[in-house]
Amino acid sequence: MQERVQKLMAQAGLGSRRACEALISQGRVRVNGAVVGLGAKADPEADTIEVDGQRLRFDAQPRIYIALYKPRNTLSSTRARSDDGRRTVRDLVPVEGHLFMIGRLDAESEGLIVLTNDGALTNRLTHPRYGHTKTYRVVVHGLPTAETIQRWESGVFLEDEGMTAPCRVRIVKGDRSLTTLEIVMTEGKKRQIRRVAVALGHPVHRLTRTHIGKLGLGNLRPGEWRELSPSDVQAMLTPHVTARPGRTRATKRSQTPPRPTAAKSADHDSAAKRKRLVQRKRTR
Repeated sequence: MQERVQKLMAQAGLGSRRACEALISQGRVRVNGAVVGLGAKADPEADTIEVDGQRLRFDAQPRIYIALYKPRNTLSSTRARSDDGRRTVRDLVPVEGHLFMIGRLDAESEGLIVLTNDGALTNRLTHPRYGHTKTYRVVVHGLPTAETIQRWESGVFLEDEGMTAPCRVRIVKGDRSLTTLEIVMTEGKKRQIRRVAVALGHPVHRLTRTHIGKLGLGNLRPGEWRELSPSDVQAMLTPHVTARPGRTRATKRSQTPPRPTAAKSADHDSAAKRKRLVQRKRTR
Protein backbone atom coordinates (compact mmCIF):
# COMPACT_ATOMS: atom_id res chain seq x y z
CA MET A 1 0.00 0.00 0.00
CA GLN A 2 1.35 3.41 -1.00
CA GLU A 3 1.82 6.20 1.55
CA ARG A 4 3.32 9.66 1.36
CA VAL A 5 7.09 9.39 1.51
CA GLN A 6 7.45 11.79 4.46
CA LYS A 7 5.04 9.63 6.47
CA LEU A 8 7.04 6.49 5.70
CA MET A 9 10.26 8.28 6.64
CA ALA A 10 8.79 9.29 9.99
CA GLN A 11 7.69 5.70 10.59
CA ALA A 12 11.27 4.60 9.94
CA GLY A 13 12.46 6.87 12.75
CA LEU A 14 13.90 9.75 10.70
CA GLY A 15 12.12 12.42 12.74
CA SER A 16 8.90 14.36 12.60
CA ARG A 17 7.02 14.68 9.31
CA ARG A 18 8.10 18.31 9.05
CA ALA A 19 11.75 17.28 9.46
CA CYS A 20 11.27 14.60 6.81
CA GLU A 21 9.66 17.12 4.45
CA ALA A 22 12.77 19.27 4.82
CA LEU A 23 14.95 16.31 3.77
CA ILE A 24 12.76 15.79 0.71
CA SER A 25 12.90 19.51 -0.19
CA GLN A 26 16.70 19.37 -0.02
CA GLY A 27 16.75 16.64 -2.68
CA ARG A 28 18.19 14.06 -0.31
CA VAL A 29 15.45 11.43 -0.79
CA ARG A 30 15.19 8.94 -3.64
CA VAL A 31 12.57 6.33 -4.48
CA ASN A 32 13.80 3.54 -6.75
CA GLY A 33 16.83 5.68 -7.61
CA ALA A 34 14.92 8.84 -8.58
CA VAL A 35 14.86 12.03 -6.51
CA VAL A 36 11.32 12.75 -5.32
CA GLY A 37 9.51 15.91 -4.25
CA LEU A 38 6.90 16.71 -1.64
CA GLY A 39 3.70 14.75 -2.14
CA ALA A 40 5.38 11.72 -3.66
CA LYS A 41 4.12 8.29 -2.57
CA ALA A 42 5.77 4.91 -2.23
CA ASP A 43 5.05 1.36 -1.14
CA PRO A 44 7.49 0.28 1.61
CA GLU A 45 7.11 -3.38 0.59
CA ALA A 46 7.69 -2.84 -3.15
CA ASP A 47 9.80 0.33 -3.43
CA THR A 48 13.33 1.23 -2.34
CA ILE A 49 13.48 4.50 -0.37
CA GLU A 50 16.88 6.04 0.27
CA VAL A 51 17.99 9.06 2.30
CA ASP A 52 21.52 10.31 1.61
CA GLY A 53 22.14 7.02 -0.18
CA GLN A 54 21.11 4.88 2.80
CA ARG A 55 18.17 2.54 2.28
CA LEU A 56 15.39 2.78 4.84
CA ARG A 57 14.40 -0.35 6.72
CA PHE A 58 10.87 -0.54 7.99
CA ASP A 59 11.30 -3.46 10.33
CA ALA A 60 12.01 -2.74 13.98
CA GLN A 61 15.39 -1.04 14.21
CA PRO A 62 17.48 -1.06 17.36
CA ARG A 63 18.16 2.46 18.58
CA ILE A 64 21.74 3.65 18.33
CA TYR A 65 23.16 6.51 20.41
CA ILE A 66 26.81 7.50 19.97
CA ALA A 67 28.81 10.23 21.70
CA LEU A 68 31.69 11.58 19.60
CA TYR A 69 34.46 14.02 20.47
CA LYS A 70 34.61 15.99 17.22
CA PRO A 71 38.15 17.20 16.60
CA ARG A 72 38.97 20.57 15.11
CA ASN A 73 39.18 20.84 11.33
CA THR A 74 36.45 18.20 10.95
CA LEU A 75 33.11 18.91 9.24
CA SER A 76 29.83 18.42 11.11
CA SER A 77 28.28 16.56 8.20
CA THR A 78 26.94 13.09 7.61
CA ARG A 79 28.13 13.08 4.01
CA ALA A 80 31.23 14.30 2.18
CA ARG A 81 31.22 17.61 0.32
CA SER A 82 32.58 17.83 -3.21
CA ASP A 83 33.99 21.30 -2.55
CA ASP A 84 35.73 20.41 0.72
CA GLY A 85 38.17 17.56 1.16
CA ARG A 86 38.20 17.60 4.95
CA ARG A 87 36.92 14.54 6.82
CA THR A 88 33.43 14.48 8.30
CA VAL A 89 32.15 13.21 11.64
CA ARG A 90 30.65 10.28 9.73
CA ASP A 91 34.14 9.27 8.62
CA LEU A 92 35.05 8.84 12.29
CA VAL A 93 32.11 6.57 13.16
CA PRO A 94 32.02 3.42 10.96
CA VAL A 95 28.47 2.40 11.86
CA GLU A 96 26.07 1.36 9.11
CA GLY A 97 22.74 3.06 8.56
CA HIS A 98 21.49 6.64 8.51
CA LEU A 99 22.39 8.63 11.60
CA PHE A 100 21.13 12.04 12.67
CA MET A 101 23.41 14.56 14.30
CA ILE A 102 22.62 16.31 17.59
CA GLY A 103 24.71 19.42 18.17
CA ARG A 104 26.48 20.62 15.03
CA LEU A 105 29.78 22.46 15.47
CA ASP A 106 31.68 24.60 12.98
CA ALA A 107 34.84 23.07 11.55
CA GLU A 108 37.17 25.09 13.82
CA SER A 109 35.32 24.07 17.00
CA GLU A 110 35.60 20.79 18.89
CA GLY A 111 33.72 18.76 21.46
CA LEU A 112 30.63 16.67 22.06
CA ILE A 113 28.34 15.61 19.21
CA VAL A 114 25.76 12.82 19.40
CA LEU A 115 24.84 10.59 16.43
CA THR A 116 21.64 8.55 16.51
CA ASN A 117 19.00 6.88 14.36
CA ASP A 118 16.30 8.11 16.77
CA GLY A 119 14.57 10.84 14.78
CA ALA A 120 12.09 11.81 17.50
CA LEU A 121 14.87 12.31 20.05
CA THR A 122 16.86 14.34 17.53
CA ASN A 123 13.93 16.68 16.97
CA ARG A 124 13.39 17.06 20.71
CA LEU A 125 17.02 17.92 21.41
CA THR A 126 17.56 20.27 18.49
CA HIS A 127 14.38 22.38 18.52
CA PRO A 128 14.78 25.56 20.66
CA ARG A 129 11.26 25.33 22.07
CA TYR A 130 12.26 22.42 24.30
CA GLY A 131 14.95 24.50 26.04
CA HIS A 132 17.61 21.78 26.25
CA THR A 133 21.02 23.06 27.30
CA LYS A 134 24.43 22.84 25.68
CA THR A 135 27.53 23.86 27.64
CA TYR A 136 30.74 25.25 26.18
CA ARG A 137 34.25 26.03 27.41
CA VAL A 138 35.36 29.05 25.44
CA VAL A 139 38.76 30.74 25.53
CA VAL A 140 38.59 34.35 24.34
CA HIS A 141 41.18 37.04 23.83
CA GLY A 142 41.35 39.64 26.57
CA LEU A 143 39.49 39.87 29.88
CA PRO A 144 35.76 40.75 29.54
CA THR A 145 34.42 43.24 32.05
CA ALA A 146 31.38 42.58 34.23
CA GLU A 147 29.38 44.87 31.94
CA THR A 148 30.44 42.85 28.89
CA ILE A 149 29.42 39.58 30.55
CA GLN A 150 26.03 41.08 31.41
CA ARG A 151 25.52 42.19 27.80
CA TRP A 152 26.44 38.69 26.59
CA GLU A 153 23.99 37.07 29.00
CA SER A 154 21.14 39.46 28.17
CA GLY A 155 21.41 38.94 24.41
CA VAL A 156 23.32 40.55 21.55
CA PHE A 157 21.88 41.68 18.20
CA LEU A 158 23.33 39.78 15.24
CA GLU A 159 22.79 40.98 11.70
CA ASP A 160 20.36 38.75 9.76
CA GLU A 161 19.68 36.76 12.96
CA GLY A 162 18.22 39.27 15.43
CA MET A 163 18.71 39.10 19.19
CA THR A 164 20.30 36.05 20.73
CA ALA A 165 18.42 34.34 23.56
CA PRO A 166 19.53 34.89 27.16
CA CYS A 167 22.33 32.59 28.26
CA ARG A 168 24.62 32.07 31.23
CA VAL A 169 28.25 33.19 31.03
CA ARG A 170 30.77 32.60 33.82
CA ILE A 171 34.44 33.49 33.97
CA VAL A 172 36.40 30.38 34.97
CA LYS A 173 39.84 31.98 34.87
CA GLY A 174 41.55 34.73 32.97
CA ASP A 175 43.92 37.62 32.62
CA ARG A 176 44.51 40.42 30.13
CA SER A 177 45.77 37.94 27.53
CA LEU A 178 43.27 35.04 27.51
CA THR A 179 40.11 34.27 29.49
CA THR A 180 38.29 30.94 29.86
CA LEU A 181 34.49 31.19 29.96
CA GLU A 182 31.76 28.64 30.66
CA ILE A 183 28.71 29.36 28.50
CA VAL A 184 25.36 27.57 28.83
CA MET A 185 22.84 28.06 26.01
CA THR A 186 19.44 26.78 24.92
CA GLU A 187 19.73 27.93 21.32
CA GLY A 188 22.56 28.01 18.84
CA LYS A 189 22.39 30.27 15.81
CA LYS A 190 25.06 29.70 13.17
CA ARG A 191 28.49 30.43 14.67
CA GLN A 192 26.69 32.33 17.43
CA ILE A 193 29.37 32.23 20.13
CA ARG A 194 32.10 33.33 17.73
CA ARG A 195 29.99 36.17 16.30
CA VAL A 196 28.91 37.46 19.71
CA ALA A 197 32.50 37.30 20.97
CA VAL A 198 33.70 39.42 18.04
CA ALA A 199 30.84 41.89 18.51
CA LEU A 200 31.83 42.36 22.16
CA GLY A 201 35.52 42.80 21.37
CA HIS A 202 36.81 39.41 22.58
CA PRO A 203 37.37 37.03 19.62
CA VAL A 204 37.37 33.29 20.31
CA HIS A 205 40.74 31.57 20.64
CA ARG A 206 39.34 28.06 21.24
CA LEU A 207 35.81 26.66 21.55
CA THR A 208 34.86 23.27 23.02
CA ARG A 209 31.40 21.86 23.72
CA THR A 210 31.62 19.97 26.99
CA HIS A 211 28.00 18.90 27.61
CA ILE A 212 24.66 18.25 25.94
CA GLY A 213 22.27 18.41 28.87
CA LYS A 214 24.14 16.63 31.66
CA LEU A 215 25.91 14.28 29.27
CA GLY A 216 29.61 15.21 29.22
CA LEU A 217 32.66 14.27 27.19
CA GLY A 218 33.98 12.11 30.01
CA ASN A 219 37.28 10.47 29.07
CA LEU A 220 36.81 10.80 25.31
CA ARG A 221 39.71 12.25 23.37
CA PRO A 222 39.42 14.08 20.01
CA GLY A 223 38.27 11.60 17.36
CA GLU A 224 37.09 8.96 19.86
CA TRP A 225 33.48 7.79 20.27
CA ARG A 226 31.42 5.44 22.45
CA GLU A 227 27.91 4.05 22.53
CA LEU A 228 25.57 5.56 25.10
CA SER A 229 23.65 3.66 27.76
CA PRO A 230 20.00 4.41 28.67
CA SER A 231 21.24 6.43 31.66
CA ASP A 232 23.47 8.44 29.33
CA VAL A 233 20.49 9.22 27.11
CA GLN A 234 18.51 10.34 30.15
CA ALA A 235 21.41 12.57 31.22
CA MET A 236 21.41 14.13 27.76
CA LEU A 237 17.73 15.01 28.20
CA THR A 238 18.38 16.66 31.59
CA PRO A 239 19.42 20.36 31.61
CA HIS A 240 22.95 20.78 32.94
CA VAL A 241 22.34 24.10 34.68
CA THR A 242 19.99 26.95 34.02
CA ALA A 243 20.90 28.94 30.93
CA ARG A 244 19.22 32.04 32.28
CA PRO A 245 21.50 34.62 33.86
CA GLY A 246 20.97 34.84 37.60
CA ARG A 247 19.63 37.99 39.15
CA THR A 248 21.85 39.92 41.48
CA ARG A 249 20.51 39.74 45.01
CA ALA A 250 19.59 43.04 46.53
CA THR A 251 21.83 44.01 49.42
CA LYS A 252 20.19 44.53 52.80
CA ARG A 253 19.71 48.10 53.87
CA SER A 254 22.04 49.32 56.58
CA GLN A 255 20.55 49.51 60.04
CA THR A 256 22.63 52.63 60.80
CA PRO A 257 20.41 55.73 60.79
CA PRO A 258 21.11 58.08 57.86
CA ARG A 259 23.44 60.98 58.43
CA PRO A 260 21.74 64.39 58.23
CA THR A 261 22.19 66.27 55.00
CA ALA A 262 23.88 69.65 54.85
CA ALA A 263 20.52 71.44 54.53
CA LYS A 264 19.06 69.64 57.54
CA SER A 265 22.20 70.45 59.58
CA ALA A 266 21.89 74.14 58.68
CA ASP A 267 18.21 74.22 59.73
CA HIS A 268 19.11 72.53 63.00
CA ASP A 269 21.86 75.13 63.72
CA SER A 270 19.50 78.04 62.96
CA ALA A 271 16.84 76.68 65.30
CA ALA A 272 19.41 76.27 68.07
CA LYS A 273 20.57 79.87 67.67
CA ARG A 274 16.98 81.21 67.88
CA LYS A 275 16.40 79.15 71.01
CA ARG A 276 19.51 80.63 72.70
CA LEU A 277 18.43 84.21 71.80
CA VAL A 278 15.00 83.66 73.38
CA GLN A 279 16.58 82.29 76.52
CA ARG A 280 18.88 85.35 76.81
CA LYS A 281 15.95 87.82 76.49
CA ARG A 282 14.07 86.01 79.25
CA THR A 283 17.02 86.25 81.65
CA ARG A 284 17.49 89.98 81.16
